[in-house]
Amino acid sequence: MDFQFNFAVDENENGETDADFLLLCSPKDKQESREKSREAADPAADSTLKLAAAKHQDEAASKKKLCVKAAKEHSIPEDLSKVLENKVMETVLDLSYVKLSVVEMTCSGDADSEGIVSKSVSSHSDLIPGVYEGGLKIWECTFDLMDYFSEAEIEFTNKTVLDLGCGAGLLGIVALRGEAARVHFQDYNSTVIDQITLPNVVANCIGEGRRMGSGKDRKASKPPSKRPRKVEGSPDVLKRCRFFSGEWSQVSQLLLNSNKPCSKYDIIVTSETIYNPDYYSALHDTLAQLLDRNGRVYLASKVHYFGVGGGIYLFEKFIEEKNVFRTRMVKTIDQGLQRCIMEIAFKNSC
Repeated sequence: MDFQFNFAVDENENGETDADFLLLCSPKDKQESREKSREAADPAADSTLKLAAAKHQDEAASKKKLCVKAAKEHSIPEDLSKVLENKVMETVLDLSYVKLSVVEMTCSGDADSEGIVSKSVSSHSDLIPGVYEGGLKIWECTFDLMDYFSEAEIEFTNKTVLDLGCGAGLLGIVALRGEAARVHFQDYNSTVIDQITLPNVVANCIGEGRRMGSGKDRKASKPPSKRPRKVEGSPDVLKRCRFFSGEWSQVSQLLLNSNKPCSKYDIIVTSETIYNPDYYSALHDTLAQLLDRNGRVYLASKVHYFGVGGGIYLFEKFIEEKNVFRTRMVKTIDQGLQRCIMEIAFKNSC
């Protein structure tokens, strides 16, 4: 499997220069000099400048609010055949997943209401901050975490599990196969949930009962399926699943305030979600709100994400400063870019 790490970060989303903004950001001494001279020449100038500043701040606040993607719960269609319609499945570690190149060719219109597939393809980017957060692809730390679950014999039986930033949802599928009581899947983009996550869960529920292979079995996995799979009936395992899209803080509030009761999670799994330091606060708060007091978070990440700035040690430092959780590095992978797996738990928890 080829993994691409082509991050594109827009420094200025509008590509325009705001004169008022530049004025407000000028060196302090020059700014004060300008203001004093303007006040002497025209007392109304100071008032105009303040109004312009207030307007800019309001616009900036408005833009920031627009970047908060509302949460949504996705229903599971009664006709599961529709979920796998036009999908071609591939297999790795005895897990089925949607072939992305086919999605890129067939997903358009209402199927991609966010436009993330076309935007990702046209920009040749796997990350468009605030628009598309990489969920269409399977990143290598996902496999690191799956291997760790097998090596450490992590117990999912009768546990409540959240696959946070799920993308393909393979981690949550592993938990389902491990007899988790319920598994919730969350991704930033609704298109990812509808076109990638849900089809993957449905496809793997068809073959429920197969055991997850170890990392050594990866090369021996079955060749890709050449045809969409036919679905018969509604596997009971789907009744243990719920699917959500939206920004973390919004999903957290939806879960906590939902009419459907939602207890805290015994296990939260997340992979390649700490690439951007701007998201650390929202992620930390979400973990604090949704993790059971004696629960565990298993987080897989690269040591450093070049071009975006985040990384495992930076997030570890962030957690230490918040003084809510304790952390432990449980595995380090040195092949290729160095990667780590971190276990996170509340301080004073069991």
